[in-house]
Amino acid sequence: MAGMGRLIVTDTILSFMWVWAGVITRIIVQIFQASTHNNHASEFLRCFLTVFNMFLFTFLVKLTNGGAYNPIVVFITAINGDLVTFLFNIGRIPFQVFGSIIGVRLVLETFPEIWRGPELIINLHQGALTEGLLTFTQVLITLGIDRTIQGGFFRKTWINSILKLALHILGSDLTGGCMNPAAVVGWAYALGVHKTKEHIIVYWFAPIEASLFAVWTFRLLVRRSKPVKQKTN
Repeated sequence: MAGMGRLIVTDTILSFMWVWAGVITRIIVQIFQASTHNNHASEFLRCFLTVFNMFLFTFLVKLTNGGAYNPIVVFITAINGDLVTFLFNIGRIPFQVFGSIIGVRLVLETFPEIWRGPELIINLHQGALTEGLLTFTQVLITLGIDRTIQGGFFRKTWINSILKLALHILGSDLTGGCMNPAAVVGWAYALGVHKTKEHIIVYWFAPIEASLFAVWTFRLLVRRSKPVKQKTN
């Protein structure tokens, strides 16, 4: 019970911090772009800060011994465990959402014109497919990295960070390339669109379904890759 309470508090704080990390990154890039008028340098700075944030939060997750700011992470842990593990991890998701909502509320009070969160540019079905494919790719490759690369915090984090950055860039002009339902719902709640089918299907249903499919695919690939034992007489 104490461990659950600790993780709930940790998840809430990390989700809150993740919202602010994204906003601070955007502010720094905007200030830099306004002063230099160099789009290429601004994009490089954005990528650098994004990777830095991923390293920072990966370290915080390790430091807190299992904290998480993305429901996809705890959902994967849930479906890979028993019933108790499943219920325990699913119960963490509302607190991640709560942390994101509080973070966005504070952002909008402090910087009311800074941003309005990710925007769905394409239609509903294309958006769901985009977020689903991005999440599927992320989860599948991450599971493979965790299985094949033992230890090596810097190496694993670097590969995961570049992977997430590349996927985010691919989807940024379509859905925002979020792959994090909790981070999106904070902005959606602030704008009053968190109950729309576009938000639910694109930013919740599609990533969760894609995560489930990625775990099943990984299990199938791992099972097939196991060497067949030779019978000895």
